[in-house]
Amino acid sequence: MSQKPKSRGRAGTQAERGSGGEEAPSTSRGQGGAASQGGRRAEASPAPGPRSQKQLELKVAELVQFLLIKDQRKIPIRRTDILRHVVGDYKDVLPELLRRAAERLEYVFGYRLVELEPRSNTYILVNTLEPVEEDAEMRGDQGTPTTGLLMIVLGLIFMKGNSIKETEVWDFLRRLGVHPTKKHLIFGDPKKLITEDFVRQRYLEYRRIPHTDPVDYELQWGPRTSLETSKMKVLKFVAKVHNQDPKDWPAQYCEALAEEEARARPQTGGAAPTPAPSS
Repeated sequence: MSQKPKSRGRAGTQAERGSGGEEAPSTSRGQGGAASQGGRRAEASPAPGPRSQKQLELKVAELVQFLLIKDQRKIPIRRTDILRHVVGDYKDVLPELLRRAAERLEYVFGYRLVELEPRSNTYILVNTLEPVEEDAEMRGDQGTPTTGLLMIVLGLIFMKGNSIKETEVWDFLRRLGVHPTKKHLIFGDPKKLITEDFVRQRYLEYRRIPHTDPVDYELQWGPRTSLETSKMKVLKFVAKVHNQDPKDWPAQYCEALAEEEARARPQTGGAAPTPAPSS
């Protein structure tokens, strides 16, 4: 275990030196970066201050979700994509982010983050477990590339009080490299997938919010979702991604627990007729 973070640390140094124009632009660079004077200004810029543990945890959770989504097609994940879509101004702590994400992926989801070849700056996730049904559902792995995205959207809806604006969904998914107006390598047309396909499959409900300008829509769970999963399972998925306990969200936990208890109670719809006593 101690060797893997080291290799990722070395690769992180290589990426920072060699990825060039493919990196997401740093906000610390001046407008005249190509000139020597601009270069001196960039060198004189203060280094980013230390991040709080909460800031790092949020970025790690974002990175874990990004890696889970990118792995759905089993295509190697490029470091440049990680830098562009997730890391941003956190490049200085990239080795630490990768180390924490790798630990969470392995110990929580049963995936090992592996660099494909030394200094290749590409990664794959290796399944270290024989998944049982619930473990597969917690990873968003149900045999189709879209289920991981669906689990993330279901989690956003539940954590926002069972309804979320469409604009808020895209604000979050953009940080994972999923855009409503751009074709995605894995999901094709993400907007159609979420607002039409998942709706037609009855996993989601998609409604216009009245009296909004510009027009906005909201997403809620559909009836099929409640039949195939539960609020507690989705909450556990969210908690695992964030490396927290489901009880850290008391309102959602109580709601999910109440649903579990209601499901466990015997149905009292129609009482069976009492057989007539035999004479």
